[in-house]
Amino acid sequence: MNTPRNHRTDRPVALVTGASRGIGRAVAQVLSPTHHVLVGGRDADLVAQVVAGLESAEPFAVDLTDDAALARAVTGLERLDVLVHSAGLVSFGPLADSTTAEWRELLELNVVAPATLTRLLLPALRAAHGLVIFLNSGAGLTAHRGFSLYSASKFALTALADAVRQDERGHVRVTSIHPGRVATDMQAKLTALEGMPYVPDAHLDPAEVAKAVRVAVDLPPGASLDSLRINPA
Repeated sequence: MNTPRNHRTDRPVALVTGASRGIGRAVAQVLSPTHHVLVGGRDADLVAQVVAGLESAEPFAVDLTDDAALARAVTGLERLDVLVHSAGLVSFGPLADSTTAEWRELLELNVVAPATLTRLLLPALRAAHGLVIFLNSGAGLTAHRGFSLYSASKFALTALADAVRQDERGHVRVTSIHPGRVATDMQAKLTALEGMPYVPDAHLDPAEVAKAVRVAVDLPPGASLDSLRINPA
């Protein structure tokens, strides 16, 4: 992948993980008019397609669970204005039917990866007095039947955001956004696992969640949107 270098642009720089599809892609699009966007994703071809459609962007194609690759990917990024964590996995089913391997896989991507990436980028975020946005879920506030694994990961992400906010207060702002169900490929997969019909119009549009991200980004430096819950009307 290309290593991002701040001298390529005079724009503020935003890194969006999981930006090759769904909410992450919508966030990259809504930030593109004002930011140089580092488009995160595991599939380099999909990432390239998103980059090609943005005003100012470059790829950040890396496996977030590969520690060595992630460390190489952030090399040279000395200033970062916005970091948006959108990558993640979903699961459904009772604890009794889950496996240890499933717990490890989902927690690795949903919790460990954003913690690791945030830690690696803290110097760049501090240099910019930047903003970290954790795109969480309603499942990170309330647990329901069949969501023991997913909710555990999202509750952990809520706790991570709250702790980093306190650790970095005065240096880096931290926002948690908790959308309800969003019309994405992941939602289609989830409703299939639940044995329910997938009705996109009954869910939030990814662009609506992206607008909430834009609200947090556009706040003046002296204000912080700590947490936001957004649901279909």
